[in-house]
Amino acid sequence: MTRILVVDDEPQILRALRINLRARGYDVAVADTGTTALKLAASQPPDLVVLDLGLPDLDGVDVIRGLRGWTSVPIIVLSGRAGSQDKVSALDAGADDYVTKPFGIDELLARIRAVTRRLHGAADNAVVTVRIGRHTVNLADRTVTRDDGTDVRLTPTQWGVLEQLLRHPGKLVSQRQLLHDVWGPEYQNETNYLRQYLAQLRRKLEDDPARPRHLVTEPGMGYRFRPDPEG
Repeated sequence: MTRILVVDDEPQILRALRINLRARGYDVAVADTGTTALKLAASQPPDLVVLDLGLPDLDGVDVIRGLRGWTSVPIIVLSGRAGSQDKVSALDAGADDYVTKPFGIDELLARIRAVTRRLHGAADNAVVTVRIGRHTVNLADRTVTRDDGTDVRLTPTQWGVLEQLLRHPGKLVSQRQLLHDVWGPEYQNETNYLRQYLAQLRRKLEDDPARPRHLVTEPGMGYRFRPDPEG
C-alpha cells in the first residue's frame, strides 16, 4: 500500500485529503508543521509527500531541501503561491510537481498517479549502463556513480527525464514526447518543467553545466543525449 505524507497547516485540507486518499486505498499520515513532517518522514518513511509551502514554522522549500538531504521520495507541492518564481524555487529544491490552490481532488489524484507511475514504472530486465562524462548510469538499478566511486542522487522525476533521453541515444526527443512520457498526457504545455529538470540534471552530470556536452537542448524542438564517440 502506498504511504502518503500530507503536510498542510489548514485543518480542513488535511481532513479532506486524508478522507479522499484513504477512500482510494492509500495509507495516509498528516502533519501540520514542517518540523513534524520531517520527523514523521524520518521515523515512518513515506512513498510520496504532498506538501504545502506556507507552513507556520518552516518554509516549504526548506522542508523539500531537508527531505532531499537523505531521500528521493516524490514530492508534490500543494500551494496557494501561484507565482512562477515560487514554482521554480520548489522544483529547483527537488519537488516533482506543483499544484496550485484552490485545486480539485481529481487533479491532485491524477498528479499522484502520474508520480507513482514514474516511481514504479517497469524497467528493462537487462542491465544497461551508459556513460555520461565522468559518470556511469545503470538504468536497471537506477544508480549513478562518479568515477571516484561516489554516488549521485536523483529524484524519481529526474530519473524519468534522464531515462527517456538515454534510451534514445543521439536522437531528438521532443518536448511533447518528454512531457507525455514522464508527466502524462495532461502536461503538454508545461515546458518550464523540462527547463528546470534539464538544468538540475546538467548540474549533477555535466562537467560544465553552462556548456553541456551530453544533455543538449535543441531550441524550440526538444532535447538530445549525445554520447561520447567512444560509446
